[in-house]
Amino acid sequence: MSAPVLSIIILAVMFLLATVLPLNMGALAFVGAFLLGSVVLGMSTNDILANFPGGLFLTIVGVTYLFAIAQNNGTINLLVRGAVRLVGSKVALIPWVMFAITAVITAVGALSPAAVAIIAPIALSFAARYKINPLMMGMMVVHGAQAGGFSPIAVYGVTVNGIIAKTELQASPMAIFLASFLFNLAIALVLFIVLGGSKLLSTPGGRLVEQAAEQRMSVSVGARAAGVTLQGSGSDISAAGVSAGIPATGISAAGTPGGTPAAGTRRASVPQLITILGLIALAVISLGFKVDVGFVSITIAIVLALVSPAAQKGAVNKISWSTVLLICGMLTFVGVLEEAGTIAFVSSGVADLGMPLLAALLICYIGAVVSAFASSTAILAALIPLAVPFLATGEIGAVGVIAALAVASTIVDVSPFSTNGALVLANAPEDVDKDRFYKQILAYSGIVVAVGPAVAWLVMVVPGWM
Repeated sequence: MSAPVLSIIILAVMFLLATVLPLNMGALAFVGAFLLGSVVLGMSTNDILANFPGGLFLTIVGVTYLFAIAQNNGTINLLVRGAVRLVGSKVALIPWVMFAITAVITAVGALSPAAVAIIAPIALSFAARYKINPLMMGMMVVHGAQAGGFSPIAVYGVTVNGIIAKTELQASPMAIFLASFLFNLAIALVLFIVLGGSKLLSTPGGRLVEQAAEQRMSVSVGARAAGVTLQGSGSDISAAGVSAGIPATGISAAGTPGGTPAAGTRRASVPQLITILGLIALAVISLGFKVDVGFVSITIAIVLALVSPAAQKGAVNKISWSTVLLICGMLTFVGVLEEAGTIAFVSSGVADLGMPLLAALLICYIGAVVSAFASSTAILAALIPLAVPFLATGEIGAVGVIAALAVASTIVDVSPFSTNGALVLANAPEDVDKDRFYKQILAYSGIVVAVGPAVAWLVMVVPGWM
């Protein structure tokens, strides 16, 4: 059996094991890289480790460390509370506020599941209070997270752009970001119209919106992210290992890191103002001056830790080490795949189809179907390198294909089998039939998987403008 064929079998087994068993695919990828590299290809361990993405490791650790401190010191609570206050009596704007907040959180570097874990309980509690369709509200949160997910400093964006930077393909980080943002925004608009958003335009909200926001913002986001169980009404987020209740007044869990502002707090504290300035500085320095995101984010995080030592307590533990392991393991394995000739083997097979547009559509559907059950990040890390040689022929626009693949592989995170979809399901309002809600999410995710990749392909690949 040839090395490329054997490596594809190993990759398939890895995806199967990670789907069926509670195993981190990154850990499996490191094992696969070691076995394939040392046993089959005769590579030394130094040669295998040369494929470890050190820069990406620093970026993910730095950004998630910074965001954890922002959670602990209550800055995220502050931003959400302020955004909801802007709604006033316009209940119809609440879903859009949740979409926008989640998009901003992921755009500045938070992982998509972390953003959904923070916002979904708040959004669905509003849905219950104001009779907003919970499916619409939950999916607005998920699509908001994906809308911001491909910003040049977000984890998805850094992963995709980092892979492209190592090739000779044309790179356009903003094009990929805008493609994902606009695509998810369009889906959100359709959801809003189809699921009763127009009826909300005449629904009075009054001061209740702000009062409800103050109550819900008193829940510590830091405690929720750390897995602390809060007492009160609400649902356990079992899918993410997070248990969060939304009490009517205040926090019942003690020892919240950093101390989240109480319900009546109106003014931002000095650490919160510095955190907001830090997030702005991250965007300006990394995007405007092209300085490495990882070094900038971890520098700002350390500054915040010095300003407010209590807020950084436990922040290192909140770094998404499982995601770090996943991405670094997958990219190390992809490097070994290149040594095995697998990427050239698969790409030549796709090219031999003789129909570049059909090949692009096939790649999008593979990414969507697998990602609905597995990690979107892992799929992107595996499929983009496989498509690089095929795209390098210039027969089809590389930016368009990568943008379509990025969108197709992430919009399906609405699936109840993915972390984001499971978080929405777990936080269903108490008066909602969980079984019916599950079927609604399942049906919606089925529509997204069936239609989404084709629409992304039609918009981004077929016209050839990207």
